Amino acid sequence: MALTSWKTFNFFEVSQVKLPEESSPVFNDDVACFCTGSDNLFLGTNDGTVHIVSPSFKVVRSFKAHDTGSIRHMKQVEGTSLLVTIAEDLPNEPSLKVWALDKIEKKTGAPRCLSTLSVQNGRRPFPVSAFAALDDLSQLAVGFANGSVAIIRGDLINDRGARQRIVFESEEPITGLETQRGHTTILYIATTNRILTLTIAGRGQGQPARVLEDAGCGLGCMALDKETGDILIAREDAIHTYGPRGRGPSYAFDSPKSSLNLFRGYVALVCPPKTSSSKSDSLRRFGVSQVDDIFNTPTFTLLDTDLKFIAHSEALVSPAKSVFAIWGDLFLMTLDGKIYRYHEKNLQQKLEILYQRNLYILAINLAQKAGVDTLQQNVIFRKYGDYLYQKGDYDTAMQQYLRAIDNTEPSQVIRKFLDTQRIHNLIEYLEELHDHERATADHTTLLLNCYAKLKDTSKLDSFIKAPGELKFDLETAIAMCRQGGYFEQAAYLATKHGENDMVVDILIEDSKKYAEALEYIWRLDPEVAYPNLMKYARVLLGHCPRETTQLFIDYYTGRYRPKKEVELPAKAETQPANAVQNLAALLPLPYVGTAGTKAQPSEAKVASEEENRDKTPTYEIPKPRTAFSAFVDHPDEFIVFLEALIKQESLKKEEKIDLYTTLFEMYLDTAKRKKDESERQEWENKAKKLIEGKDIPISTSNVLLLSDLSNFREGTTLVKEQEGLRSDIFRSYTAAKDTQGVIRALRKYGPEEPQLYIDALAYFASSPKILEEAGNELNAVLRKIDEDGLMAPLQVIQALSNNAVVTMGMIKKYLRDNIERERKEISTNRRLISSYSSETESKKKEIEELGTKPVVFQARRCMSCGGSLDLPVVHFLCKHSFHQRCLDRADEDAECPVCAPQHATIKAIRKRQVESADQHDLFNSELHRSRDRFGLISEFFGRGVMRPQKTE
Repeated sequence: MALTSWKTFNFFEVSQVKLPEESSPVFNDDVACFCTGSDNLFLGTNDGTVHIVSPSFKVVRSFKAHDTGSIRHMKQVEGTSLLVTIAEDLPNEPSLKVWALDKIEKKTGAPRCLSTLSVQNGRRPFPVSAFAALDDLSQLAVGFANGSVAIIRGDLINDRGARQRIVFESEEPITGLETQRGHTTILYIATTNRILTLTIAGRGQGQPARVLEDAGCGLGCMALDKETGDILIAREDAIHTYGPRGRGPSYAFDSPKSSLNLFRGYVALVCPPKTSSSKSDSLRRFGVSQVDDIFNTPTFTLLDTDLKFIAHSEALVSPAKSVFAIWGDLFLMTLDGKIYRYHEKNLQQKLEILYQRNLYILAINLAQKAGVDTLQQNVIFRKYGDYLYQKGDYDTAMQQYLRAIDNTEPSQVIRKFLDTQRIHNLIEYLEELHDHERATADHTTLLLNCYAKLKDTSKLDSFIKAPGELKFDLETAIAMCRQGGYFEQAAYLATKHGENDMVVDILIEDSKKYAEALEYIWRLDPEVAYPNLMKYARVLLGHCPRETTQLFIDYYTGRYRPKKEVELPAKAETQPANAVQNLAALLPLPYVGTAGTKAQPSEAKVASEEENRDKTPTYEIPKPRTAFSAFVDHPDEFIVFLEALIKQESLKKEEKIDLYTTLFEMYLDTAKRKKDESERQEWENKAKKLIEGKDIPISTSNVLLLSDLSNFREGTTLVKEQEGLRSDIFRSYTAAKDTQGVIRALRKYGPEEPQLYIDALAYFASSPKILEEAGNELNAVLRKIDEDGLMAPLQVIQALSNNAVVTMGMIKKYLRDNIERERKEISTNRRLISSYSSETESKKKEIEELGTKPVVFQARRCMSCGGSLDLPVVHFLCKHSFHQRCLDRADEDAECPVCAPQHATIKAIRKRQVESADQHDLFNSELHRSRDRFGLISEFFGRGVMRPQKTE
């Protein structure tokens, strides 16, 4: 027997069945056939009796099935109570009966026989060599030793008649029959020389038998595999399979075979002895006795044809009579009447046997064939991996660990390959852990460290860019990529998973790609872009000042909109091509259709940006002051930012004050830093322009403070002018000894502030140097003082006599002009006094005459209506006459309408004199403002203001 390709195991436990005493006589040479079904064993005897045996091998029922002949074939229809028996009594025709085991005849106590018929083969009677039946007994096939096959059709259960027909004839004995039911019903026929198929129902019925192979089999060497629908044929060289279309796979097993049975996927073979005469002779020469017994012993073998191993093999003490399967076990009955039970060991026991022999592949196949779950299979994979690891086959061991990854503690495997420094195997295992979503942050860290150690950028890229859901801890992966210098990969991960803040961190802090970072920020939503902009504002302003400033302007003016076009910075074009391509490929920027494609400017793009700017801002615009700190050390950009913001019309009052004040300060600071006079003047002009006008938002105190700190005198002057503080401006020049500034201020503000001429006189006389710088301006000041009567000559002399700077020769002309003018005024005053005296005397006389002498009225016309006077007439002492009807009143208190206005004026003057007797402050102020102070004094005396008051 050649078994070189089959491994042998002991997967079955063998025990002899101890038959009950009352059943022992039944299991003897009188038993002709066996069949199983419905949890019972059926025995057919040579005397035509049927015994029904229970699982305890007790005969539970016996009945006489056939009066004559021996029962050679039986079939119990599984799931029913039907039993078919065929008995032979040559030279008579075989007898076939159908029994209903659940129906008992009252007279005999035996089951009811449903139908009986004689099976005819068309020739003289021959023994029945094979029998097959469909489960519903609608068709039965009977094969004879003379090579014919008869088909019985009809209702045998109800005995409504049956038809028989010979469907196959040959010169070779029939050795086996099996039926397969599907769309068509096929009958497999085995002879000693051929294997054939015959369609007995459905399409193709009536056609002759088709030969599958010109090689047959022995009696009992054919079986139907109900799971696959194929038949198995046992020949001396191998076990062959056949389907309706022909031959299938074969399994080499060189040994004579007397029977073939199927049990739980195993093929049970009874192999008769195969004696070699040469071996017998040689053994006899060496004195070995009982040679015939050794080589003439039959064997019983259980094969697993799928996995190609022998599950059990033993030499039989006595030849086998029958093999049958029932009650979950396989049974073998020998010719000496003994029955052996073959109980299959459980899977774990079989696996342990394989483990002991290190047959892990077979163990895996066995477990898979048994249909165990994945977790149990993984245990085998892990054991196999441990075995291979001990042998040093690390690659194959890793494959097994990968297959068992679902229920294997990762640290056990990782530790093994860390110790052996098998980094490639370790990477493979860690990647699989991530694919199975069993990786922890530590595993991700270790995997990325392995990539970094090997400098395997391609595998790192494929790992982080794997499609589907995230299979690792994101923060850990990003941190490790940054630590290992794989900044593009870190940026890709952060971008892909929406970690925008981290993307900006990587681009700026690690990659130093400031332009790309700014572009990325510009594509974020306002709420996300703002904190990133503020965080790195100084860095971005240092490397991309113009673009960053524009981003600030857009955001703080409410015009910020996320960019949608991909526009790589211009300076990126000068960088190596790989860097740009990597960035474009790794950063799936928001709103970008094709990464790495540089957008071309177009009119449509410009129009789109303009439309975006016109839209109402979709975010809360921060206060301008929040951006001020970002522009530290970037004054030029800060000025651009401030200038853009002050153009906004929607600024609040406090924001406007902040912006203007800060911009004014920046102008002055820039001017102060400029060394070129023209540039400095340009910035000072900008500052001056900012504070010109009446409604400037900068407070006066801030302008004065900032101007003073920056030594910007024009700013101080401008504010004082706006506040009307001309004397302060003048004093600032005098304090600074700026004679030219004093002269300019005097000419500009003197007409409105006469006091400045007095102050200028004192300043010019303060030192010889100043007097020399003033030049002819001293005479101009003296002339103005004299013309406007700002000071008396005596006061001028006193002011100039405080020091010896101004000499009498310098003011000689001034004194001469004043003396001449005083003389003329004295002469004029004397003439006026004489005139007033004569007029007073005249008035006194006139009053006296009115009171003592009669008055003659000669007026002829009314002074009111101009008509001729007629009675009644009213005459006034002022010589004015009126019709009585033309006057409002004509009593004693009536006044002349013509003279009444003049009298009212005199009364008002008098009343004012009385009321203003105590108003000395009013006199002093008017005296100070008046050019003719002596005339004013005379006027006040005339009013009585300066008249001494009586007190009681």
